[in-house]
Amino acid sequence: MASPMATTTNKFLVFLLLGALLPLSTMASRSTVHGAHHGHAGHGPKHQHSPPAPSPTPASPAPAAAPPTNTAAALVRATCNSTTFPELCVAALGADPSSATADVRGLSSIAVSAAATNASGGAATAAALANGTGTGAASSNAQAAPAASGGDAAVQALLRACAAKYGSARDALSAARESIAAQDYDFAAVHVSAAAEYPQVCKTLFRRQRPGAYPAELAAREEALRQLCSVASDIIALLANTVPAANN
Repeated sequence: MASPMATTTNKFLVFLLLGALLPLSTMASRSTVHGAHHGHAGHGPKHQHSPPAPSPTPASPAPAAAPPTNTAAALVRATCNSTTFPELCVAALGADPSSATADVRGLSSIAVSAAATNASGGAATAAALANGTGTGAASSNAQAAPAASGGDAAVQALLRACAAKYGSARDALSAARESIAAQDYDFAAVHVSAAAEYPQVCKTLFRRQRPGAYPAELAAREEALRQLCSVASDIIALLANTVPAANN
């Protein structure tokens, strides 16, 4: 049987042994927990943060539209400056709305049309005077007034001849427009030149048969037609020098 002294010594040794082992187990436990936390932090899923949405780029302001250039008016002016009567040319071309989109060939056709309108007016004026329905009574030409009102058969015949001449001028200008459309500028120039001469025949007839009886209305028509035909001829010449004709 063990002595009490030996038993006490054995209990003391066990106590010391347990005291030494407890800190080691506690440290091992803490190390395991720390390792688990470390492993969780190192190998666990990471939170992925979405990149911030890009801020919208402000739209660039649209460039300011350049003010439209009046190229049509510039072309009309440049074309008319090449004619003998530039102001009359600008007025005649500007009276036609199609001049805003016309090229030089179109402008030449418009000029011919303006002359044709004058020729038509001349034919109507001469016919009205021959029939006694015109304004001959108000004419500044004293000798033309009674003749135009039907008092002189010879003058009436001359007026009818003048109406026919202005009609021929109108037809010649119509042919000139067709030649321009066909780009046959030589023939167009010939037709316009002929149109300008027809009213001069009318004036010559009056001078030979009834001097001083040439109505002022027809004199004004003749001068206007002469100038309009000059404008048309000048533009056709410009066109022929810048654009090759179809038959060249």
